[in-house]
Amino acid sequence: MTQPTLIRAEHLRTALSLAASGVPPLPLRAGKVPFGNCPACAKNACGGRPNMKAPGPCTCPAPCHGWAAATTDSHTLNSPAWARAWGDAAAVAYHPGGAGLTVVDLDSEAAIAWARGSLPATRIVRTTRGEHWLYQGVMQSANAVRPGVDVKSTMAYARWLGPGTGTMTALPDVVRALAVKQPPAAGPAPQAVTVPALARGGECRHRTPAYLERGIAMAEQRITQARSAVHATVYRTFLAVLSTHGRCGCLTDAHIGRLFTAAQAKGESARHCTDAWTNALTTLGL
Repeated sequence: MTQPTLIRAEHLRTALSLAASGVPPLPLRAGKVPFGNCPACAKNACGGRPNMKAPGPCTCPAPCHGWAAATTDSHTLNSPAWARAWGDAAAVAYHPGGAGLTVVDLDSEAAIAWARGSLPATRIVRTTRGEHWLYQGVMQSANAVRPGVDVKSTMAYARWLGPGTGTMTALPDVVRALAVKQPPAAGPAPQAVTVPALARGGECRHRTPAYLERGIAMAEQRITQARSAVHATVYRTFLAVLSTHGRCGCLTDAHIGRLFTAAQAKGESARHCTDAWTNALTTLGL
């Protein structure tokens, strides 16, 4: 058995173990993004999966619909319909809200320092760029609530990086308050984006702070300046960003969060943002 095959088998074993403990997992593709809608469910033609804990009217067996594909049904996870997804999976994620959890995703040293001084101690999971602070309780998810801070609970997914350390604390009001919209304020100065070199040793022209930052800033501006047809503008903007940056692993959760935040500021719901992103991925075959 080759090393990639062993890794993929390990992903499935991890998913089944999570499901058995009541945590709904899902496979992630390269770039830490969920699988897009299957052709039969493109643009949520099937009606989607509105329930955050269990499938809704859609009976599609494939792991589509992004975060809503997460399930604790071991037969579904281990079914032939999901075999290809696990074969292509680069990582395992889970739906925090479906497990009764909220994840405060801290994406920088500054964000971690803020959390240590502002939030109750709880279970911590180390990530590639920071930490996940896990709380017992469910709330509305929200991106970019502070510089380098996302809140992931309902209608969201988080990468599984292990159980973490420490005792889990009940979800405090100070975290719930992070999802409450505040009056607009001047944003922080753009920070340099550091992305490791491609595994194959090649160079990616998108992997420079100036090029990537300019592209994300232009996308935010396009959404913000929309005066009509906001739904269509958000979708076309997502499509443009993914067509340029979606195939080389440049985009991070922080970049995607900035786009979703701009869209939600124009009145788009978190579900509409997720649908538009997923549909753009499907259109481009990502």
